[in-house]
Amino acid sequence: MKKIILIVTLSVSMLGFGQGNTHTQAGGKFEGLAMTPPMGWNSWNTFGTSIDEKLVKETADIMVSSGMAAAGYKYIVLDDGWMTRERDVNGDLVPDPVKFPNGMKAVIDYVHNKGLKFGLYNCAGTQTCAGYPGTRGYEYQDARFYAKLGIDFLKYDWCNTKGITAPEAYTTMSNALKTAGRPIVFSLCEWGDNQPWEWGKPIGNLWRISGDIYPCFDCEFKHEEGNWSSWGFMKIVEMRKDIRKYSGPDHWNDFDMMEVGNEMNDIEDKSHFSMWCMMASPLVAGNDFRKMSKETLAILTNKELIAINQDKLGIQGFKYAAEDGLEVWLKPLSDGNWAVTFLNRSDVAKKINFDWKKHLIKDVDFGYEADFSKTVFKLKDLWKNKEIGNTKKNFMADLASHDVITLRLIP
Repeated sequence: MKKIILIVTLSVSMLGFGQGNTHTQAGGKFEGLAMTPPMGWNSWNTFGTSIDEKLVKETADIMVSSGMAAAGYKYIVLDDGWMTRERDVNGDLVPDPVKFPNGMKAVIDYVHNKGLKFGLYNCAGTQTCAGYPGTRGYEYQDARFYAKLGIDFLKYDWCNTKGITAPEAYTTMSNALKTAGRPIVFSLCEWGDNQPWEWGKPIGNLWRISGDIYPCFDCEFKHEEGNWSSWGFMKIVEMRKDIRKYSGPDHWNDFDMMEVGNEMNDIEDKSHFSMWCMMASPLVAGNDFRKMSKETLAILTNKELIAINQDKLGIQGFKYAAEDGLEVWLKPLSDGNWAVTFLNRSDVAKKINFDWKKHLIKDVDFGYEADFSKTVFKLKDLWKNKEIGNTKKNFMADLASHDVITLRLIP
């Protein structure tokens, strides 16, 4: 009898650790919450920890009034800095009363009443990346807190995690969210250090695949504090182009929040958006909607490109060819369609002369094929929103430095 009691005691104690982890365990993520790449907005890229109730409400208002919500953007996600520096006497997280004087629930209700969804941030470690209370040891308590608030999305970072493994930490939080009972999209922000694409599918709905993005085309930004870098958007694409087989409906490779509207020019923003759509990445804007130009809005709400991103096959694109700075990227789509992006990585203009009939396209990871010598496809330029011929003739165009042309091929 003593042995049985001992085994039961050990089993219960091993289910969680810390004062907030009294629970009945349920396993696995909530399935089916992200069958297409999530679309929304996150505060971090532009605002860091300088966030408040006014910002959230104004962002939600503009997301609806600008047409972004109608284009598919629905998540408003508050990143690091939304809470106080200490938990309360019961161990609960405390939304900062200065930043959110009416309480976080009132903010969430405001967003929900706009027909949108709401997300929060925390971290698997003892503290968040900005030094606020982390979730380690409080996974089940925090999950109940999020469920009670009524959030729809949790971004879960990887700072201050000495002594724990990523699969263990993210599995614990995934189980905690499931146990709390409210369906919440779970975003694993582990930076790709421990290859989350290899183990994340049963745990989360999406996972970051690299360190933070930086608003540049193809640069590496080395931070003075700490031994780490942020990356231009094409650096991230190139870094993780070979893990496409791990991505798909409800388990996405997350190429990070977008920098469209932040410091790059409109041509580079257009290329950035095209590549995120081609890679089937979540489309999470990171700019200040209140200062958004009409050009930025037009890029972010291009319905033809969004349709490429949200295609029901959910296949990440791949690099097909590259020569002298000019690249061709392909993405299989439903109904036998294909997306093709011509990208100029170089610093000078390039001329495109692509003879379709010479190319037999094979997607070795997913088994799709296009033989242009046998099938004629109509061509639609998705940035100009017009049909431009078919694959019987060579595709010829001039392409400026860092620019793209993205086509939909329709059989």
